[in-house]
Amino acid sequence: MEAKFFRFLKIVGVGFKARAEAEGRLLYLKLGYSHEVELTVPPAVRVFCFKNNIVCCTGIDKGRVHQFAAAVRICKPPEVYKGKGIMYIDEVIKKKEGKRSK
Repeated sequence: MEAKFFRFLKIVGVGFKARAEAEGRLLYLKLGYSHEVELTVPPAVRVFCFKNNIVCCTGIDKGRVHQFAAAVRICKPPEVYKGKGIMYIDEVIKKKEGKRSK
């Protein structure tokens, strides 16, 4: 399979990790829940983990690649106060200011 379309995801947070198994067919995510999140990759998409916090979704169908990347991002979307979660590499999160004490 020749990969034409890519989508890179960055996982930010202490203890948040990802690993791909079964030749890019399964993606396991540790996202601070009591269990690992297991995602089955669609047939036209492959997944690679460069580090334990960078995930690459690649394939020949742009729609399926982007749809799977969005499904991975939904597992832990980035939060606006600390910026922890799963985000696209080129995504910019506008952070909010927390409560101020008097």
